[in-house]
Amino acid sequence: MNNKLYVGNLSYSVRDEQLQDAFSAFGQVNSAKVLMDRDSGRSKGFGFVEMGSDAEAQAAIDGLNGRDLDGRALTVNVARPMEPRSGGYGGGRR
Repeated sequence: MNNKLYVGNLSYSVRDEQLQDAFSAFGQVNSAKVLMDRDSGRSKGFGFVEMGSDAEAQAAIDGLNGRDLDGRALTVNVARPMEPRSGGYGGGRR
């Protein structure tokens, strides 16, 4: 298993500190990051948490997946590596 977790369905008001607080109940949190839109500065509604160990990551999945945080039911699972993007320049005519 991996100790890096994907956290989806976040309320747009949730920030890094809230995410870290929620996950710290299940063990050591090495990092907690809510992804923000660079243009609007608003949350994208998901983030990543890195736990101290695989066992702590599994405990966080078991404890928080489907649970409410700030009015939204969280989706928590093991983060998958980013898949390479295909394509180039978005189509269009040259």
